[in-house]
Amino acid sequence: MLLLLIFFSLCFSAKASYLLIPMDDMGQKDHLKAYGLTYWVLEQQIKVKWLLNYKGGSFLIPDLEEIRRECQIRGVSFELLSDAKTQSILDFIDSPSQNMDAVVLEKAPKIAVYTPEGQAPWDDAVTMVLTYAEIPYETVYDTEVLQDELLLYDWLHLHHEDFTGQFGKFYRAYRATPWYIEEKKQAEALATKLGFNKVSQAKLAVAKKIRDYVVGGGFMFAMCSATDSFDIALSAEGIDICEPMFDGDPSDPAYQSKINYSNTFAFTDFILERSPMVYEFSSIDMTSKRKIQKEVDYFSLMNFSAKWDPIPSMLCQNHTALVKGFMGQTTSFDPNTIKSNVLVMGKNRVNNEARYIHGIKGKGFFTFYGGHDPEDYQHKVGDPKTELSLHPNSPGYRLILNNILFPAAKKKKQKT
Repeated sequence: MLLLLIFFSLCFSAKASYLLIPMDDMGQKDHLKAYGLTYWVLEQQIKVKWLLNYKGGSFLIPDLEEIRRECQIRGVSFELLSDAKTQSILDFIDSPSQNMDAVVLEKAPKIAVYTPEGQAPWDDAVTMVLTYAEIPYETVYDTEVLQDELLLYDWLHLHHEDFTGQFGKFYRAYRATPWYIEEKKQAEALATKLGFNKVSQAKLAVAKKIRDYVVGGGFMFAMCSATDSFDIALSAEGIDICEPMFDGDPSDPAYQSKINYSNTFAFTDFILERSPMVYEFSSIDMTSKRKIQKEVDYFSLMNFSAKWDPIPSMLCQNHTALVKGFMGQTTSFDPNTIKSNVLVMGKNRVNNEARYIHGIKGKGFFTFYGGHDPEDYQHKVGDPKTELSLHPNSPGYRLILNNILFPAAKKKKQKT
């Protein structure tokens, strides 16, 4: 009888009280779905601890049978922890000698993707990874933004949009293609319906609404051309920077001298590309200045203090500090055009270019990520969908998902 009591006592004490979702290189078989699992747990109104810099930015979750089952269904690796083991890990993380921290995630953020109706979801990295990770999102576009529907959402992604009204600067290569003609026609019709004479005027109005959303406390994430074209549109308020093939009348000959850099989020002192025949918006982008071979094209993530700078630490969580580079219309950012109050979180040191930047605007936050698709090095119009099931441990896609969970964090005052 005594042996039986000891056996039951040992079993009870060893019972798991927490699940650890490891996010290091060896411990997790599907990093991307692990974010979806964490989001799902938050949807169940269960708090999660994000263990910054511990095993690649692991997640600590209460041990419940339905959560174990969900991990198994989604193919997410997990470890069972006793109360004693959990406390030991938290004590280790809390040690002043460790560059780690435990951040509480409280609520699943409501996500909106700014994208035109009918846009193929696989042509945007964010919608692809949200779908793969099984994180729900809703789509909005100009009408919804101008009707202040962004107030319904905690996090907004800007699809690869051109906010300048120059239709992506695709004129030279695609002006005679049916898809370009149709998209231009649809954009002009929507602008008219919304009460604007030009697409550039409609896009400026949308950009200003997005700006107000961020200033009011929203989280905005943008990739590729939605980064620099957003800032360019804000800087050119009241100035015609579009050539006749875009809006039917000449641009202002002196528009460069009238650009207002104080209106932008991230960029300053950039020179606009005037020619409609050049597939480029401005000197912000480094695409044409790159002299890097694909095989050695990587960028490094900056190392921040988890206890003192939790925000950039969250946004940089990964199982590697070196991320494969990838191209886009806006591939990377010239550091000479980045405002001094904007944080560079990812940098290609060989080419001295910023790939991943973050800043604060009013009460809100924004993150700009250069490039189009982290697992498609040189994505082109019409290229097939990237199968994320072939890249479940993609470091480049993890950066997107860090941003999605960021609004769920219980905010601590940033100390630097």
